[in-house]
Amino acid sequence: MDWIDLRSDTVTLPSPAMREAMARAEVGDDVYGEDPTVNALQQRLAGDLGFKAGLFVPSGTQSNLLALMSHCQRGDEYIVGMDAHTYKYEGGGAAVLGSIQPQPLPQAADGTLPLDAIERAIKPDDAHYARTRLLCLENTWHGRALPQAYLAQARALCDRRGLALHLDGARLFNAAVSQGVEARTIAQHFDSVSVCLSKGLGAPVGSVLVGTQALIDKARRLRKMAGGGMRQAGILAAAGLYALDYNVARLADDHARAARLAEGLRDLPGLQVTAQHTNMVFIDVPTERLQALKAHMDAARVRLSIGYTPAIRMVLHMDVDNAGVRRAVDAFQAFPR
Repeated sequence: MDWIDLRSDTVTLPSPAMREAMARAEVGDDVYGEDPTVNALQQRLAGDLGFKAGLFVPSGTQSNLLALMSHCQRGDEYIVGMDAHTYKYEGGGAAVLGSIQPQPLPQAADGTLPLDAIERAIKPDDAHYARTRLLCLENTWHGRALPQAYLAQARALCDRRGLALHLDGARLFNAAVSQGVEARTIAQHFDSVSVCLSKGLGAPVGSVLVGTQALIDKARRLRKMAGGGMRQAGILAAAGLYALDYNVARLADDHARAARLAEGLRDLPGLQVTAQHTNMVFIDVPTERLQALKAHMDAARVRLSIGYTPAIRMVLHMDVDNAGVRRAVDAFQAFPR
């Protein structure tokens, strides 16, 4: 019996058709700018999102790091959510490698950073303070798609206060599909956007940073410094192009299955469904029951990210079908209370 893996949408495996596209990819040396498939991916995603240029990189963490270091200098500051990936889950790279100070703010329940809090966090032009240069948002955040009206308001604030605006759009297409809009409708508010190909889109590796030509030129140099220059990377870029062609619209299936999973767990004793947004379901389980639940679900061949806090996140993706959702619900139902 195969495993049902609900830990993350990063665990997806390339489909046979995607592997075939990778095998057929025309390649060259990307550090020299000579890989035609990488160039096609960069141009495709930049054009789709309304930007001049793009840069293919190994990971979303590197993509965000390059964006921050391209927007900011040593001693500058970026405003970011206290629970944002660029602040909490990327090894402190902006501070360690870029000498860029984060100014974290608590997110509201919908994932937004309150505009008045952003205003208060912007430092005056005074030698005592780091120079506030950038606002970073994340979409989706814990599965929540940021409201369109809020993005326009954040853009207006940045314009008024002279800040650049970057989007960690690791799951940008989940946000767009859930709101019934084109991804560029979201991206239009930002100066740069990082998009992951290796999450719900199902590619095995890679992210793309898009922005102005000047920003991408700077990011390309920084990518080399960070060890992210790849050679015949078209084999990987081909998977990204396949994902953009075939795996965007189907994200709606993941969202529907997440809703089905949440509904199947809602009335079970011993756990509480706390949220379901796009392809993510969140539950709380009493701390003293976590290890028993892990052992039970492992025996049922259902993988969960279970740590030491009551909150558990489950993520739906292309490798979990309707039968997989049913198996997960059945396994939870069989857990002894």
